[in-house]
Amino acid sequence: MNAYMKINPQNYPRNSMRLKGYDYALPGAYFITVVTHQRECLFGEVVDGEMRVNQFGKIVERAWMELASHYPQVTLEAFVVMPNHVHGNVIINDLRGGSLLNGDLKVNNSMEHGESLPVINKTHPYKMMQYGLPEIVRAFKSFSAGRINQIRDKPGVAVWQRSFYDHIIRDDWDYRNIWEYIQINPQKWQEDELH
Repeated sequence: MNAYMKINPQNYPRNSMRLKGYDYALPGAYFITVVTHQRECLFGEVVDGEMRVNQFGKIVERAWMELASHYPQVTLEAFVVMPNHVHGNVIINDLRGGSLLNGDLKVNNSMEHGESLPVINKTHPYKMMQYGLPEIVRAFKSFSAGRINQIRDKPGVAVWQRSFYDHIIRDDWDYRNIWEYIQINPQKWQEDELH
């Protein structure tokens, strides 16, 4: 094959991992997993069941925390950086006010304190876009990869796999199980399929 031939993406379609027909800009709670390119352990190591992030892991943590300032409808929940992937809960609130998932899901920011999730109610919602989960994850990956590649002087090198895994959190029980899974993930590193 000629190295300069253009590849027609229609001949190599990407299979979407998203739920067919679901609008990922809808207010809701989502569990995501984002994996590094070729599962490379870039972000630190697990020692005695505790994740010790390195410089790149700190960049990933910071990029995650900054998402809420870029996307006002986003509330960030439980999150963990692992050596070659991250898990996190993202809540997309309705910028026009209203309740999360029409009031069907009443989850907690902190399992210990029992605080309810805030729903953002902006006074000028027409000035803001209701971004969906794929755009939010794209931004997270882009912000973190750019900073990591700048430090390691490797512009354009892949840090993340092309897609990500998501799960729509449907109720309190589902949320509690995922929250616990995220919290104990470093302790289960040796059993993790991504290890």
